[in-house]
Parts: sequence; C-alpha cells; structure tokens
Amino acid sequence: MARADKLLERMRANPRDWRIDDVVRLCDGFGVACTPPRKGSHYKVKHADQQEILTIPAHRPIKPVYIVGLVAFIDRVSGTQA
Repeated sequence: MARADKLLERMRANPRDWRIDDVVRLCDGFGVACTPPRKGSHYKVKHADQQEILTIPAHRPIKPVYIVGLVAFIDRVSGTQA
C-alpha cells in the first residue's frame, strides 16, 4: 500500500492536473470502489464504511475540488486525518 500512500500524499500536496486513471489507482490501493459510468461521464466512488457516494467526472484534467473531496474521503475510510 506504499504506492497508494505516496499517490495520496501527492494528491494532497497538489490537487491539480490529475486523470481518472490516477483516481482509480488510488481507490484500488485503499480498497474503495470506483465504478465507471454506465451512461454519462461521472465515476462513482464508494466504500462500505461511508454513507456518502462521491461522483467524479472523467473529463481531464479533473478539477481540484474533486481531488480535495477524494482525499478527504480516503482519509475517512483509512481513519487518518492530515
């Protein structure tokens, strides 16, 4: 999980210019489901421990507000707060 931790820290430090592949890789590293869109363009990010479901657009680059939300979501799932 060291690679996922490094990716999370890089996203936390700079929430700009990320792609959906990076989001999927981060989610996989932390055991979070990242479901591709069946129709439309938004991926759904969810975890059994969280009631919230994030939606992240696949357009690139992904806006920083979505990355900041994803980092906070991963922090809640992993039980860490930075």
